[in-house]
Amino acid sequence: MTRKYFGTDGVRGKVGETPITPEFALKLGWAAGKALARNGQSWVVMGKDTRLSGYLLESALEAGLSAAGVSVRLLGPMPTPAIAYLTRAFHADAGIVISASHNPYYDNGIKFFGPDGMKLQDEVEESIEDWLDQPMQITAPDALGKAMRQDDARGRYIEFCKSSFPFHFNLRGLKIVLDCANGAAYQVGPSVFTELGAEVIKLACAPDGLNINHECGSTHPETLQQAVVEHEADLGIAFDGDSDRVLMVDRHGQLVDGDELIVIIAQERMATGNGVKGVVGTLMSNLGMEIAVREMGLEFVRAKVGDRYVMAELQSRGWTLGGEASGHILCLDKTTTGDAIIAALQVLSAMVRTHKPLHELRGGMQKLPQVLINVRVGRRSDPMMHSPVVAAVKAAEERLADRGRVLLRASGTEPLIRVMVEGADQSLVATLAEELAGAVAVAMA
Repeated sequence: MTRKYFGTDGVRGKVGETPITPEFALKLGWAAGKALARNGQSWVVMGKDTRLSGYLLESALEAGLSAAGVSVRLLGPMPTPAIAYLTRAFHADAGIVISASHNPYYDNGIKFFGPDGMKLQDEVEESIEDWLDQPMQITAPDALGKAMRQDDARGRYIEFCKSSFPFHFNLRGLKIVLDCANGAAYQVGPSVFTELGAEVIKLACAPDGLNINHECGSTHPETLQQAVVEHEADLGIAFDGDSDRVLMVDRHGQLVDGDELIVIIAQERMATGNGVKGVVGTLMSNLGMEIAVREMGLEFVRAKVGDRYVMAELQSRGWTLGGEASGHILCLDKTTTGDAIIAALQVLSAMVRTHKPLHELRGGMQKLPQVLINVRVGRRSDPMMHSPVVAAVKAAEERLADRGRVLLRASGTEPLIRVMVEGADQSLVATLAEELAGAVAVAMA
């Protein structure tokens, strides 16, 4: 079914423009309520990040749900993965998150989790879309849904995160600089690491509704890198606005991306006998990650770019570990969705057990030079449908031999072809990327 309203990650856009308007949110709440309604009382949990527009959308969704006869527990500002967990913990019919993740404050979005804390099943999304096209009819006055604040939500999630860390370990003696992107983890993040014993220096933990992701967080780690060095900290941790992505910084101020973090987690799982059957990356995952995983004796599979595709691949294979260089890391043996706090704790567990600093642990993967060039083209099409491009790719692959790879990928949102080349030789990689970009530009003008 072609989605009319839902994208790959719920509904998202600029606030004040369709579909991120109070009118649409009201109707979406009602439609979701109708799709979720069952015999007896139905109810959902709902949380949000720290955007100013969250108040507006929360109220509209709450009204729509009530009109459909569905009650809601309001969780307030909470990480997206916290909503996934609390949906399961409360045995709710669904969870709703109001967030645009790593986007600027003027964007917002609405996404849903099913009762299992995972993405809604396709048939439920389709049912919501069907109801969105129907006239809105309010249920009987005695059947309207209720709303209540869940005051202990933060504490419940903090304890859940801590439970993913070995009970016989602690973080005493570690100094951590924590950048919460002025987002949803600004309260729970510092609490988790402090309660486990770490000395926490907080960055971007003062949201004002407009500063979420602004020159901070995992999309702008420069301030964190500087702060780690200045404070002589052991490491730094950066979340994005809804805390489903994490990047880390070693004591020397060097960034450790999602590919490297996944390798560290895989190595720790293997060393402690917790079992990893294989690892899922994406088409953009560094070749060094693939090499490191295979050297562990594990299978490595690449999914399309996007956490939903990584999740689908993991589920189809019955695996538990995968993610993207952006820091969206799935540890399905611990939780049901990408969780920045839990992923960070898995890395910290490895540091504590081995008594090794982060810069030593990251040595288990050698990143290969990678060059990405975006080529603006006259029309969207598959670049490999053009014979000059095919010939250029073949020539580049022959020059790289078995020491690199080439990837051409059309953007899903813009008339761009993303040309990526990686390999052991930085100079050769850069040269081939420029040559390929030129071939694409000419062939697809």
